[in-house]
Amino acid sequence: MPTEKLHKHMFLNKFICKHSTETLIEFCGALSRTHGYLLVGILLLCCAAPLPAQSYLTYPTRPIRLIIPLPPGGGADYIGRVVGQKLSEQLGQSVVADNRGGASGAIAGELAARAAPDGYTLFLAYAASHGINPAMSKLPYDALNDFTAITHMASSQNIVTAHPSFAVTSIKELIAAARAKPGQITYASAGFGSATHLSAVLLSQMAGVTFNHVPYKGAGPALSDLLGGHTQFMFSSLPAALPHTRAGKLRALAVSGLKRSSIVPDLPTVAEGGLPGFDTNQWYALLGPARLPGAIVRRLNNETLRAMNIPDVRARLDQQGFEIEGSTPEACRDYIRGELAKWAKLVAAAGIKAESLR
Repeated sequence: MPTEKLHKHMFLNKFICKHSTETLIEFCGALSRTHGYLLVGILLLCCAAPLPAQSYLTYPTRPIRLIIPLPPGGGADYIGRVVGQKLSEQLGQSVVADNRGGASGAIAGELAARAAPDGYTLFLAYAASHGINPAMSKLPYDALNDFTAITHMASSQNIVTAHPSFAVTSIKELIAAARAKPGQITYASAGFGSATHLSAVLLSQMAGVTFNHVPYKGAGPALSDLLGGHTQFMFSSLPAALPHTRAGKLRALAVSGLKRSSIVPDLPTVAEGGLPGFDTNQWYALLGPARLPGAIVRRLNNETLRAMNIPDVRARLDQQGFEIEGSTPEACRDYIRGELAKWAKLVAAAGIKAESLR
């Protein structure tokens, strides 16, 4: 829309907001009352429509809140802050991280779903909030329809790590230890229904063993207690656990994907440890509330892909075990739809009930 027409549209909006219908009819006094009502009705309908895409070129004009559904210390927090910092620089407005842990992302997910679709509240979705949780229980949000997909940001394999005091060095030894002491070996997770939890459930199902689950409100607290020797092992995202395995504070047993990670190529997969077909991973996507304007979605998609491909950002993410994905909004939505179907099938096959996770 030409600048002159855009200014007229904005003027008309302001004029109608400041005057009642009756005042507008009086303004149109040269017409009959019937024609006055008709004209005002047409004006109101025209101005109720959203401004054209060009009017969003000024976005953003104030800070943006990025809701991260986990406490500080995990993979979601890391990628959210690293990319968020670059987005702040590119957009000229602060992108403020808002960590809201608990219920494996459900608390944060509800908060984001109910936010105004104006581009000033974004959500960092991950495997639990938009994959596992919906397969296990009724949530206060619809994982697909209450959100607008912006981009599938990155993925990373899980890594199985153990405290050095726990005398196992491989998945085979972990399974053997669990068979020798049923239900006595403890594992930490980022919370009920998290990818770290369901990965361990899948391992126990496939191996025919039982473990003792100790849930936490996020990967950070879970790792802290594992480092302290309060639990014996856990599945964690590569970005969160790698610094500790490299420092010798935790022992790496395996990665959870179908193929070895390029970050730790010498580390075998769980499948190689005797469980063919085992495959779980972490993933992260940027979403907004439903009905987010298309122009804002495109702006955020472009800027996020640009931020993740800045050499120093890519190097930092690569070093921490993230595999940058980057996608169109449509591909991101399709990916989430696929994850929902995948986890629903796994949960059903494993016979997991929501009430059994409490």
